[in-house]
Amino acid sequence: MTRARIALAASVGAALVLTASACAPQPSSTANAAGSPSTGTSATAAACSTSSPNLYKPGQLTVATDSPAYSPWFDNNNPSDGKGFESAVAYAVAGKLGFSKSQVKWVVEPFDNSYAPGAKNFDFDINEISVTPQRAQAVDFSTGYYTADQGVLVLNSSKYAKATSLAELKGARIGVQVATTSYQAVQDEIKPSRTPSVYNTTNDEVNALQDGQIDAIVTDMPTVFYLASAELSHGKILGEFNYDSGTPEQFGLLLKKGSGLTSCVDQAIAGLKSDGTLAKITDQWLSASADVPHLKQ
Repeated sequence: MTRARIALAASVGAALVLTASACAPQPSSTANAAGSPSTGTSATAAACSTSSPNLYKPGQLTVATDSPAYSPWFDNNNPSDGKGFESAVAYAVAGKLGFSKSQVKWVVEPFDNSYAPGAKNFDFDINEISVTPQRAQAVDFSTGYYTADQGVLVLNSSKYAKATSLAELKGARIGVQVATTSYQAVQDEIKPSRTPSVYNTTNDEVNALQDGQIDAIVTDMPTVFYLASAELSHGKILGEFNYDSGTPEQFGLLLKKGSGLTSCVDQAIAGLKSDGTLAKITDQWLSASADVPHLKQ
């Protein structure tokens, strides 16, 4: 599901500080509606340097996110400590662009304001922002840095709390939210013996789980993280599973429309993917730290 505003967690900054040449001239790319790059004007070395005229403030990389900033995306509502998945990603991107950790300045930007049209007081915003065609009309998005899997949430007291595979959930009463890919993901991957219950909101799902009307909630992992940390005192993330038949939800860095830094950020993310850094960050903060096993059939 696209995050409408459900708030949703070893600093890598210093180790990833590279020179500005890491963003040397390459074909520019502005994310399309699916978060994929489209070729544009070549980015010059100057445009991608720490003194680029495209920066909100020369010599400084200004990064925005909301407050409070939740785990596992950030740590203790402190984006600047380099801990948590998105804080680590931000500093890794900064390193690829040639910025040291001390050159990164964090500012607060409410989630709903971030993709509104108009001027921005940051270079990019990192805040679990899903790339959508509607939002891309008003802002630029980088290529995706995170693709959300489906997650399963149960109560600690549930008879399914020790399940380690999707097959063990076939008899469970499962709740999903309307207008999401989760319903079909449940039908295709879990193949439950009972038709999933469909709810209008996540609050309805949580109430149904707490009242014993359903045994499990299946929704995207960002929502699962939030519900487990902020809405359910006795909730347990059972695990995650891939669903490739739907339209994947991708998070992208958000920049002002027509930003001269979009192509530079795309190149930085591409570098983090190709050298394995992004995979390591994902494993550290969204798998190991959050203790989320992968549920197989």
